[in-house]
Amino acid sequence: VQLQASGGGLVQPGGSLRLSCAASGRILRVDYMGWYRQAPGKQRELIGSITRAGTTNAADSVKGRFTISRDNAKNTVYLQMNSLKPEDTAVYYCHAVITYYSTSSLISEDFWGQGTLVTVSS
Repeated sequence: VQLQASGGGLVQPGGSLRLSCAASGRILRVDYMGWYRQAPGKQRELIGSITRAGTTNAADSVKGRFTISRDNAKNTVYLQMNSLKPEDTAVYYCHAVITYYSTSSLISEDFWGQGTLVTVSS
């Protein structure tokens, strides 16, 4: 089982980007999914999360600008980022709680994506 994030890049202030993170493997169910970011010299912070039922929450720093959504059929979570600011520059990580088939049982475990760099600069 793994999480694969994509969609990062360089964008000008005020621009938009959409990040995706897909879970793959012998998955039974993906429950909680979230996005974190870590800027240079700072701790990793939670910026938003979404339950399987679609309930979301977001950090105050991104409310009104970032939207988190998911496609349960594709085991994928998205982060739509609008009105980007230079202070949004960071490595963005997805996180999920996944129940998957092991050799003889079901296991629920935390997984992290590999991180994707978002740079907001003119």
